[in-house]
Amino acid sequence: MMKSLLVAVLAINLSVFAGVKNPIKLGKSTVTWIGKKVTGAHEGTIALKAGDVILEDGALAGGTFVVDMTTIDVTDLEGEYKGKLEGHLKSDDFFGVAKFPEATFVITSVEGSIVKGDLTIKGHTEEQSFDLITKDNTISGKVMIDRTKFGIKYGSGSFFDNLKDKAIDDEFELNVNILF
Repeated sequence: MMKSLLVAVLAINLSVFAGVKNPIKLGKSTVTWIGKKVTGAHEGTIALKAGDVILEDGALAGGTFVVDMTTIDVTDLEGEYKGKLEGHLKSDDFFGVAKFPEATFVITSVEGSIVKGDLTIKGHTEEQSFDLITKDNTISGKVMIDRTKFGIKYGSGSFFDNLKDKAIDDEFELNVNILF
């Protein structure tokens, strides 16, 4: 009896120490993107494929998010131009989704609202930190990502001269609203 009680207490303590894993609500979570260029901007959505959030004492402590790169959708264009831009974003010039259909973010630490982790895009991993707000069962915030750190240099004024009004900003914005 005592042995069973000791095993139960250890299991409870380990689960508290390890945190509680909560799956994200895929159908209710959203990720929108904005990519800017000299002459304007484009925007759209991208779907989360999987993920979980780890809470310790009710506070965000970790998590993993998988983005389905094949779902890149342009929402500010229609018809032929929409299809062309989506195809170009999915091509090797940008995210190469045929070879890299997923991007991931794995939280490695949380200090206040600063979430640090390993972001993998096109098979390349970089440590990133973002200011994200966790309230109730939602993580939200604006995330800026420098695409050139992941080998995405197409149209970058940092790498190519004489682009003039064809230059595309190195950073793109993600607005995340993740429910768990």
